[in-house]
Amino acid sequence: MDEAAFPWALTVRIPFPSARLASVAIRTLSVDPELSPLVRRSFSLQGETVLRTDYRATTNRMLRVAVNGFFDSLGTVLHVMEDLDVDVVHHKGLETLDGAQGVQQGRTGTAA
Repeated sequence: MDEAAFPWALTVRIPFPSARLASVAIRTLSVDPELSPLVRRSFSLQGETVLRTDYRATTNRMLRVAVNGFFDSLGTVLHVMEDLDVDVVHHKGLETLDGAQGVQQGRTGTAA
């Protein structure tokens, strides 16, 4: 990839509780191609459980728009895993989500 043509870069790493869930996430998210020719995106697994997404873009605005779309899609994948996947157990995370922008607290994945 020509770094001079795509000078804006971001790497996002998302840990999953199991290798299977990380694999499901990468297969699900990689189905849709990046919409803009001004953005390049690649997915990989670091170790067995960390989804790594590398972005490069021609402008900071294009990078922001692409990453926002990625997080929307990732949120959908995570909610489906939480609600429907039999292997997902509500483990206490390594970090708190206090103060994280856009995070919805209180989802339990259980029927009322």
